[in-house]
Formats: sequence, structure tokens, C-alpha cells
Amino acid sequence: MAYHKKETFDENITEGLAVNYREMITLLGEDPQREGLLKTPERIAKAMQFATQGYQQNAVEILNSAKFHEDVSEMIIVKDIELYSMCEHHMLPFYGKAHVAYIPNGYITGLSKIARVVDVFSKRLQVQERLTTQILDAIKEALNPLGVAVIIEASHLCMMMRGVQKQNSSTTTSAFSGEFEKIPTRSEFLKLVSAKLH
Repeated sequence: MAYHKKETFDENITEGLAVNYREMITLLGEDPQREGLLKTPERIAKAMQFATQGYQQNAVEILNSAKFHEDVSEMIIVKDIELYSMCEHHMLPFYGKAHVAYIPNGYITGLSKIARVVDVFSKRLQVQERLTTQILDAIKEALNPLGVAVIIEASHLCMMMRGVQKQNSSTTTSAFSGEFEKIPTRSEFLKLVSAKLH
């Protein structure tokens, strides 16, 4: 019995992208009719739809879907959130980890929703700087916390496999609001993010 993988993609988008990828393969000097490349345009089309699915998702709605009233005002940190994104300048991947914290102001959200917010914005054509602030802004809008902090550490294939070709370089971006703009709170966050507690 043949194996059939079940995936859901927009057929019109898939075909439109596949036509262009077929042309791209030809322009690069390859034969899109070669056995190994026959299904490649369709595979790329589906991969790109998966990698950019964040355009169809709303981060604030995700946070609000698991928003609970709690009288806590201590720092909540979700760290080492894996992220994979696409550099909008070269459409090559960048990948790394996000560390996100907030101090509640009457409301908390499900911990997994923080990771989902990272996914929503990373699954778009991005620059790391904007990605960092978009995560912060969504949490601020949905929860109105006393403060939000976001740090992203990432490696960019546009620097590693082309251009300057610096394979060991990484980029760190940060954004802070509210209580995290104060040095003691920010220092506590940075200490906890860098600590190995388990």
C-alpha cells in the first residue's frame, strides 16, 4: 500500500509558487524535469507556506484565548524558546532562541501561548530587530502587564553561507518595557535567563 502524507495547503498558492520555483530552477541552470527535481517546486511551495504561516495568525488573539485573572505580580519567564525564521533580505533562514518575561498586572496567560507568539512572528519574512519588538508589543497589548522583556539570540545563514561567511557569528537583540526599563528588574531577568537552574 502506497504512503500518502496528509497536509493542508492552499492549492492556488501552491501552484502559483511552484510555477515560479520551476522557472527559478531553470534560470539557475538546472533541469526541473530531472527525476530528483520533478516534485521540488511543489515541495518548496509548501515549505514556504509553512515557513510564513504567521501571516494568517493573530498573536493577541492567541494570548487572549488563555487569559486568566490572577493576583500575582512576580516575574514570569519562558526561556530558550526555539525559533526559526526567514531573513526578508535574502530569504535565507535564521534560527535561535527567544527569552520572554513579563510581570502580570492582574492577568496571566498560558505559558504555551508565549511560545506561540514567538512562532506567529517568526513564521514571517523578518528581521530579528522587528521580531523582538513585535513579540513585546503583542504581550503588552493583550495583557497590559507591568513590564515585558524579550531577548533573542540567533544565527543568520545570510551571514554564514554567503556574504561575509562568518559561521560562528550570532546576533542578540533585546526589547524592554515598563518595570524592565529599571536596572534592578532588568538585571534580575538577565541573571535568571543566563542561569542553569535545572
